Parts: sequence; C-alpha cells; structure tokens
Amino acid sequence: MVTQQFEQRTRELIDSLKAICATYGLGNDGNEFKIITQVFLYKFLNDKFAFEAKKIRPELVKTESWEAAISDLSADELEMLQMQMGPDTARLKPEHFIAHLFGRQNAPEFAKLFDDTLRDIAITNNDIFAVKTDGGAKVTLFDRVSEFITDPSKRDDFCRAIINKLGDFSFERIFSVKYDFYAALFEYLIKDYNKDSGGKYAEYYTPHAVAKIMAAILVPDSVRGKISNVSCYDPSAGSGTLLMNIAHAIGELRCSIYSQDISQKSSSLLRLNLILNNLVHSIPNIIQGNTMLHPYHREGKALKKFDYIVSNPPFKMDFSDFRNELDTKEHQERFFAGVPNIPKQAVDKMAIYQLFLQHIIYSLKPGGKAAVVVPTGFITAQSGIDKGIRQHLVDNKMLAGVVSMPSNIFATTGTNVSILFIDASNKANVVLIDASSLGTKVKDGKNQKTLLSTEEEDRIIATFNAKQLVKDFSVVVSYEHIAAKNYSLSAGQYFEVDIEYSDLTPAEFAKKIKKHTANIDELFEESVKLEKIIKKQLAGLTYEQ
Repeated sequence: MVTQQFEQRTRELIDSLKAICATYGLGNDGNEFKIITQVFLYKFLNDKFAFEAKKIRPELVKTESWEAAISDLSADELEMLQMQMGPDTARLKPEHFIAHLFGRQNAPEFAKLFDDTLRDIAITNNDIFAVKTDGGAKVTLFDRVSEFITDPSKRDDFCRAIINKLGDFSFERIFSVKYDFYAALFEYLIKDYNKDSGGKYAEYYTPHAVAKIMAAILVPDSVRGKISNVSCYDPSAGSGTLLMNIAHAIGELRCSIYSQDISQKSSSLLRLNLILNNLVHSIPNIIQGNTMLHPYHREGKALKKFDYIVSNPPFKMDFSDFRNELDTKEHQERFFAGVPNIPKQAVDKMAIYQLFLQHIIYSLKPGGKAAVVVPTGFITAQSGIDKGIRQHLVDNKMLAGVVSMPSNIFATTGTNVSILFIDASNKANVVLIDASSLGTKVKDGKNQKTLLSTEEEDRIIATFNAKQLVKDFSVVVSYEHIAAKNYSLSAGQYFEVDIEYSDLTPAEFAKKIKKHTANIDELFEESVKLEKIIKKQLAGLTYEQ
C-alpha cells in the first residue's frame, strides 16, 4: 500500500512539474524534458541524503527539522557524516537542501540562487555523477534550469513555483523499495519524451516484455545470485531499459554497467535511470559518442570485452558520412562480414544494425552472452552481410537461439523483430521459437501495439531455457541442421508438416477425383471468359496525343 501511495504521489509531482512548464510556455518544448528530469533528480537526491543521514544519525529522526539539525553541525561533523554515506548518495551542504531554497524563495534574484544551487551540487559531485563524451569532456548533472525561460522577468516566479512543489512529500520511505517501483516510475517520467527516436541512435525505451525476456534468458533463475563481478554492455543504450533489467537479474552490486550512445538526451536519461536504480557506481562508464566510429571502452589499446551485452540498436540510419572510415583494414576484424555499401537512393535506410551486431559479437568475452533485437528479415536473408553474420555464429558455435516476436511489439515501428541470443559457450543444440501468434493487439495513439501477457512472456522464457520442443511453437536443432538450411534461423522452416492420410475405397477415390476435375473445368471456363474480356478491352485502347 505504501508503494502504491508513493507511486501516485510521485506521478502527481511529475504531472505538476509538467503543468508548471506549460504555464510558462515550455509545454512540449525541446527543453521541457531537461527541466522535468533535472528537477525530479534534485528532489530525489535531497531525499536520499535525508534517508542516509537519518540512518547514520538516528537522532535526526526525532528532530522537528532534520535540515536545521544538520545546519547546526560543525564543519568536521558534516564532513564525517558525508564520508559515512554510501557512494551513491550525493554530497550535499545545508544550503543545497530544498528546505533552504523554500525559505529563501522571496529573496531577490531567486532564480539565480536556484540555478547556482543546482550547479554547485553538480560541481561538488562531478566525479560521481558526470557523464563523459567520447572526447573526454564531462556532461554535468544540472543545467541552469531557469535560463530555459526566455523572459528573464518570469524566471523568479518559475523557480518559486517549482520549489513549492518539491516539499509536499518525501521519497524517504520508499528507498528500501527496489527495481519494480523505479522501473514504472522511470517509464512514467519519460513517457512524453519517448515518442521519437533518440537522436541519431536508439529509442529511449524498449518494451517491458522484450527487456524481461532478454534478461530472463541471459540470466535464468538457476544462476541468479551466483554471478558476481561481471560487466554488462549496451552499445546503443538509449535510456538503459535493457541494462537495468539485466543488472536487476544479476544484482545491482554484482555487476558494472558500460554503455555508449550518440544522443546526449539518451545519456542524460540513462544517468537518471542508474541513479534511481542504485547503480551510481557505473555512471563513469556511461559515454556519449559514436559507438561505430569511436568505440570508447578499452583495455589498453584493444577494445574491452564484456560478459553480457544487450542491445536494441537502430535498424536503419544514414551513416554515409563515415561509412568509408569503417571499411578499412583497421576495422576489418570487428566488421568481419562487411560494411554495407552506400546506396544511390534512400541512404537513410542503410542497415546500421549489421554494424552494431558485428560490433557486439566482436565485443564478447570468450564464453560471453548477448541478446540483440534484430529485424526478422535478418534471420532468413539468403545472402549478403546478414547471412555472413549468421554463418559466423553457426560455424563458430556461439548461438543460443532466436525468438521471433509478434508484429507491432514496438508501437513506433511496423518492422517485425526477433531477439537473437548469442552464447559463446553453447556447443549443443539451438532453440528457435516462433512467438509471432502470441499477444493481444491494442491501440496506442495512432499506432497499433501488441501486448504480451505475463503468462505468454513466461511461456517463451520457460520454453527457451528448458530447450523444449513444442509443436508449431519451438524447435531444438543442431548447428549442422542449421547449416544445411542455408543458415536460416526461422523456427517455421524446421517445423514438421503433418500430412493426414485417409483410407478410401476405389469408388470413393473416383468420386473425389471427378469432383475436383469438375471444379477445375469450371475455373478453366471462367479463365477463358476473362481472357476474351481483357483482349477486347485492350483492342479498344487508342493512342491520344
């Protein structure tokens, strides 16, 4: 009940912040998401500090104002308190607290005070919370929020409206709540900023069903709690939905997250997701940059290899401006199946997922595992780079299987998708699942979307992990059988076709043949009539200048 109440209060807070933005002319503005996410994060960090401070100094719980009590601490006592806090808690000073700004809201130039406070928090905690670019620059935690208001005379009132919303309730009571609360909260927080693709790469949010299936197959129940000190990577991370799911399956403190994404907005959302999900220790590994051209994560001069990789990469994108830089000897081992050529038309439809997929295979440790969303056409392409990648996976025996998902599992794209599971340790049989008939179709705005029930998700996971053969749903095939089928990974091509036989007497057989012959004769007669009509109409056509 407490969780439900706080979820409702939190949604009301987010809605009220969006209403304030709308009032000041920033509704659906390009900067609205920065204001909403940064103000929400300020609130979260303030309340997390309070929660940790009260655990360390229980006497703060009994005070009328914990903020005032901390303000009364000596500099040494405050420093000791901050040192005792966990690494995922921001180091705040008394003048950073929401209560302090609330009490100063009638001061002149309040907007400047508000901005200065957030910027000071960012600078004080830069080593913990800053995201890096692939060039090494740091993207700090907070902007000067009030400056998104173009009219300087309205900035003080804007910041007053915000600070008056932040003190209505505290997150403190739900900091012991784990992943599920924050997953739903994050989805609600970014839902209005999740309609378009994330800059050049990646959507911000992968559907829950896809993320759940990927994590549950990569980290089945049988190994949960037994894995530790592993690395998880997403080269097109978006807001980090896939990374959060696998980190939750492994244990947030048992793994380190690594990511790269070309979009600054995506990287900011991912940072927020990490903070909400107790993964602050991985923020230094969040890189904003071009993964294909400038892969950042390295061990010495070589690219870093990872234990787990999850990705929902962009399928098509114009990368003609740097395509030739990739098609060189330097990148030949990474892009072993080739680099797509630049077409004469429709350069925006260049198959960039082929690059991401090869990069992922190259970036796996020996024995590593990966799950990648691919267009379903990839699993059956008869030639070219797609077939080359599949052949590499099969010939090197590093495939776990494929799940072909229902159409419209992503509301924003009509492309049918499959989930490709790579397992460099799997030398046994491969599981192929056709889940295309599952799910319920619903309207999502102007689009149609397919939703899987919990039971359907669990059926896919259980069938895959148990390597079960289920009629018209799943097959378990050998690498040799796949090679013989031109490396096709479509389950349907391996299903057995049932042929029903009936015992007929000679008289019954003759009767059936006579009936079929009569039907065919009727069709032939109709065909002749249509031929005459078409020829007559063609003969009546005249040429006009």
